[in-house]
Amino acid sequence: MKIDHYTYRVTWSSEDGEHVGLCAEFPSLSWLAPSPEEALAGVRRLVAQCVRDMMNASERIPEPIADRCYSGEFKVRIPPEQHRRLVIEASEQGVSLNRLVSAKLAS
Repeated sequence: MKIDHYTYRVTWSSEDGEHVGLCAEFPSLSWLAPSPEEALAGVRRLVAQCVRDMMNASERIPEPIADRCYSGEFKVRIPPEQHRRLVIEASEQGVSLNRLVSAKLAS
C-alpha cells in the first residue's frame, strides 16, 4: 500500500496554536507541529505506522481516494419544492437541471 496516494491536508489550528496534518482516509488521525512541513511529515509517519499495524492485524486498509474510480454520478434527495425551484431556475437559464446543479456544487 502506497501511503503517498492518500489525501493529506495541513491547516492551522487556532485552538492549538499549531499546524495540524490530516489524512482524509484516516479521519481519526492528526499531527500537530509548529510548521506546515512538520505537520505533513508527522501525519504521513503516523499513517504509515497505522497501515503497518493494520496489515499485521490483517485488518482492512482504507483504499486511497485518489485510486478509486468514480462514475461522475451520485444521487441526492431534496424536498420536492426545492426540486421544482431548481427546475424553474434551470429552465430560465436555458440549461439542464444537471448542468445547473453541477455549477452550483462547483461554486
